[in-house]
Amino acid sequence: MTRRLAQVAQKVGVSEATVSRVLNGKPGVSDSTRQAVLSALDVLGYERPTQLRGERARLVGLVLPELQNPIFPAFAEVIGGALAQLGLTPVLCTQTKGGVSEADYVELLLQQQVSGVVFAGGLYAQADAPHDHYRQLADRNIPVVLVNAAIEHLGFPCVSCDDAVAVEQAWRHLHSLGHERIGLVLGPGDHMPSGRKLAAARVLAPELPDEHIARAMFSLEGGQAAATRLLDRGVTGIICASDPLALGAVRAARRRGLSVPGEVSVVGYDDSAFMNCTEPPLTTVRQPIEAMGRAAVELLNAQIGGSSVTPEELLFEPELVVRGSTAQAPRH
Repeated sequence: MTRRLAQVAQKVGVSEATVSRVLNGKPGVSDSTRQAVLSALDVLGYERPTQLRGERARLVGLVLPELQNPIFPAFAEVIGGALAQLGLTPVLCTQTKGGVSEADYVELLLQQQVSGVVFAGGLYAQADAPHDHYRQLADRNIPVVLVNAAIEHLGFPCVSCDDAVAVEQAWRHLHSLGHERIGLVLGPGDHMPSGRKLAAARVLAPELPDEHIARAMFSLEGGQAAATRLLDRGVTGIICASDPLALGAVRAARRRGLSVPGEVSVVGYDDSAFMNCTEPPLTTVRQPIEAMGRAAVELLNAQIGGSSVTPEELLFEPELVVRGSTAQAPRH
């Protein structure tokens, strides 16, 4: 029991005495703290006391495309923690290849009468994907927040990392090291964040040849295949739209017998977990996950509380983190 009290108290950021008061139905605790304690019980997998079980947990859907890329568990941790502190219980929905789709999850969440939904890296970022389930949420006035660039006209508030600034930082870094043949490994053609990255690159290098742009599915294997095409075309610096793509690019160079960073420099995007432990440690552009996750939850909570939130985009500044995968361009 004392261990449970301590864990719940730590999760919510209150004293054990406060947790004890909530569990025993004693007065003197604010409603929001009470809700936060009950949610923490749910999240930590503890039974609620019998007299409190009738109270419906306030659920929030957290819809992610996958958990393979460490950036998504990182967002889930920040968003889930911030929701729990507000007395909201996150329901994690991860899409599986050929399994439950984003639309299926929305259907499920609506049945659960969720208080709101946060999407990260979903179909809203792809122009050619189905979007009917978002209209369904809008029609029912369910509070929604999107994390990262979305197609236009969905009408939801959005929290994004500035893709243009990210490419600018990576490009200038490689350029300062003497790289002139720089290539990009981006997501599919209808992927909004990738589109923004490409537009920024074209501003920086108006004469960027099409053969220096390679498209890939967001995976290590996708990055390897795309980077192999770029290496065939003689690029010495590769900017990737995610860290797994960048790790694929490093592998592609190695398979060619090229050293990273001696002959090829690679820059990732996200600065997800363990990128400082790779060989070589990955130079990458960091998304401010903590700040973005908290902003997403604040926007959602405002809507749940009945405030109207303008459907605009909050842009967060990324930060270049220089490690061992970039170096001076080889002299030929």
